[in-house]
Amino acid sequence: MDNLKKNAILTPFNLLYRVSPELTLKILFRLKVGYPLNLKHPRTYNEKLQWIKLYDRNPLMAKCCDKYAVRSYVKSKGCGTYLNDLLWQGFDPADIPFDDLPERYVVKVTHGSTFNIIVDGAEPVDRREVVRKCRKWLRAKFLPCYGEWFYGVERPRVIVEKYLEGDGGEALFDYKIFCFNGEPKMIYVDTWRDGEHHINAYDTELNLFGGVKLGYPNDESCDVERPEVLGEMLEVARALSQDFHHVRVDLYYTHGKIVFGELTFTKGAGFGKIEPISFDEKMGDWLKLPCDEVA
Repeated sequence: MDNLKKNAILTPFNLLYRVSPELTLKILFRLKVGYPLNLKHPRTYNEKLQWIKLYDRNPLMAKCCDKYAVRSYVKSKGCGTYLNDLLWQGFDPADIPFDDLPERYVVKVTHGSTFNIIVDGAEPVDRREVVRKCRKWLRAKFLPCYGEWFYGVERPRVIVEKYLEGDGGEALFDYKIFCFNGEPKMIYVDTWRDGEHHINAYDTELNLFGGVKLGYPNDESCDVERPEVLGEMLEVARALSQDFHHVRVDLYYTHGKIVFGELTFTKGAGFGKIEPISFDEKMGDWLKLPCDEVA
C-alpha cells in the first residue's frame, strides 16, 4: 500500500496526532504490536523506539535518514571510502543524464526506503516512467501519525548510484547492523527462497538467533556468508553510531569491498512484531535511554 492510500486510511490518526502524539502512538501501538505502550517506563525495543520518536530531537537524525545528506556525515566520521559511487544527483528527475549512465545503475529518491528503481540492463529503460515515478515519490510525505518526524526535513532529491551485485553475479546480502548506544549488538539479513521473504537475526559473530521472528520467519537453511571483513564492518557501524541512542547501519560486502547502504533509526516505525516477546525485551535491554535513569 502506497503512502497516499495509507494517509487516507489513517487520516483520523493524523488529525489526532496534532492534538496528542502520545495518545496516537499508544492506540496505533496496541493495534499493531498487540500490547500496551508504556512511555514512562519503556522496556521492550518497540516501546523504546516510540520514546525516541517522541522525545529524541537529535538534528543529525534528519540529516542521516536522507540518502544524499548522509554522505557528508559518513565522510565526517572517516568512512568516506565506504560510500557507493554517486553517478548523479538533483531535484528534477527530468535532468537525469540517461545517455551518460552505464548499462546498470540504481535510481533513488532520498527520503524513502522503497523509492528505488533498479536498472539491471536486462531490458530498455523507460525513461518517462522513471521520471514519472520519481516525481510521484518526491511529493510523498511520511505518515504524520507514525511520528517519524526526521523524514523529509531535508529537501528530498533524486540520486543515481552504481549498481551493486554479489560475487559471481549472485544475490547481494545486506548486512543490517543494529547498534545500541554506539555498540553493535545484532545483525539481520533479509533472504528470499521460492519467492518467500525471511529475516535471519544473528549475533555479532553471525551465530543465528534461532526461532526469532522480526516480522518474518527465519530461514535456517539459508547459508549467509560470514564476511572475512566482519570485524571491519562492525568497526564502521560503531563509528557511524556514536552520535545516536540507536541506529541500524546497513552495509554490503561485494567483490572484497564494504559498501555503505543507509542509516535507519526506527525500524518499521517501531510497529513491527518481534517474536518471542522475550527477544523484544532483550533488544530493549540493549538500548539505554535517559528515561531508564529515572525509572
